[in-house]
Amino acid sequence: MDLKRDWAQEAPSFLLALQFLTRLPIPADLEYSEPAMKRSPGWYPAVGLVTGAITAAVFVVAAMILPQLIAALIAVAAGLMITGALHEDGFADLCDGIGGGRGNRARALEIMRDSRIGAFGAIGLGMALALRVAVFALLPVWAVPFAMIAAAAASRASMTRAMAGADYVRAQGAGSAVAGAMAEPVLQLALITGAVSLLLCWPFLGFVPMVTAALGLTAAHLALRRIYEPALGGYTGDCLGSVQIVSEIGFLIGLLVWL
Repeated sequence: MDLKRDWAQEAPSFLLALQFLTRLPIPADLEYSEPAMKRSPGWYPAVGLVTGAITAAVFVVAAMILPQLIAALIAVAAGLMITGALHEDGFADLCDGIGGGRGNRARALEIMRDSRIGAFGAIGLGMALALRVAVFALLPVWAVPFAMIAAAAASRASMTRAMAGADYVRAQGAGSAVAGAMAEPVLQLALITGAVSLLLCWPFLGFVPMVTAALGLTAAHLALRRIYEPALGGYTGDCLGSVQIVSEIGFLIGLLVWL
């Protein structure tokens, strides 16, 4: 196995994933290619490791001089800046679409295209942010950085799994570039990276808390898909952002049960 050659092949896919999911700078000479873009979902959990590590570092520094609740707020805000609130925007749109569509698929998709936020979106987004901050404020302070890293990576593996399990329902949109049949190695890479992130944090968080966290993520992932897939006939980019948000919250609540 030639690791240098393999990385040279996969680096564009990783950088495209980083470009798509974050506002972090990437090399200016990065060239777009459709094959690299199609492979990029396999690197979503790796992007989660990057964003989670940065968010965790912000929390550690803030917690040295501020109360844990304030440090949690600052760290979550830093995460929003890193991602450009991409996932949160999608979650708000899905809440509005499902809540306002009332079972009408075409109407739900139309609402989700609207850039304005409605009552369902505002309430859902507020609850999602509050839940994350609350969990980070309630966890033991030493566990928070590891929870941030593990949750960020595992929830993005959940995104890739959702993509592999349903059809993209729009002709165009944020997810159209990576839509279509997913190659098995792409899904395997995402799931393995997500699993490795859990193993890396296991010695610090403990085996049983990690199991309940994984169960919480799985339950949240399946529950959300049971809501939007029948209503929309598949997924959109907003659905994927929502999967990340809901999976992360499920993971964190599962972790909080034991810690």
